[in-house]
Amino acid sequence: MRPWERIAKRALDVTGAAVGLAVSAPVIGVAALLIKQEDGGPVLFRQERVGRDGAPFEVLKLRTMVVDAESQGAGYAVDTGDPRILRVGDILRRTSIDELPQFWNVLTGEMSLVGPRPTLQYQVDQYTDRQRRRLEVQPGLTGWAQIHGRASLPWAERIELDVWYVEHQSLRLDLAIMVRTVGTLFSRSGTYKGPQGGWQADGGGS
Repeated sequence: MRPWERIAKRALDVTGAAVGLAVSAPVIGVAALLIKQEDGGPVLFRQERVGRDGAPFEVLKLRTMVVDAESQGAGYAVDTGDPRILRVGDILRRTSIDELPQFWNVLTGEMSLVGPRPTLQYQVDQYTDRQRRRLEVQPGLTGWAQIHGRASLPWAERIELDVWYVEHQSLRLDLAIMVRTVGTLFSRSGTYKGPQGGWQADGGGS
């Protein structure tokens, strides 16, 4: 991106995240009550992810699964019908409402509205040199891979789409991705990994 585009991108991030938090606050509040009512556990799910240049940060989500789900069943892999998913959690995941707290990550500068989705350290440790290029930008709420299949994509294809974004990023591309994200949310496609998506599909673990 050119210098003025970087400034404009950050301004868009701050404005969009602030408006997003304000508008979504009632939805987050209702979802929090439903989560608490279902099993009494914590409302927020916090997990360390890898950000720009490999810097770790704590991503925020509304909790959609049982407490300590990563240590049970399929570990980090989640698919349709997973018994660890809360009843309300399935709705939150399919509508992406569980991601709304990440507007806070955007406000703090740990994430952007648009960029590759932040992944886990054990996955980053197995990146090729080319795949590590996805760490050259801030991770995002949505991205090029998100509008082309999300979690249902084979891992290598998903990462390659993210690298393509890094190599072609522009403010115009970001705006196009945000517009197309709305359609993706309404279609609710790609929420779960299915038979081909996810880290496991490429033989890299759960």
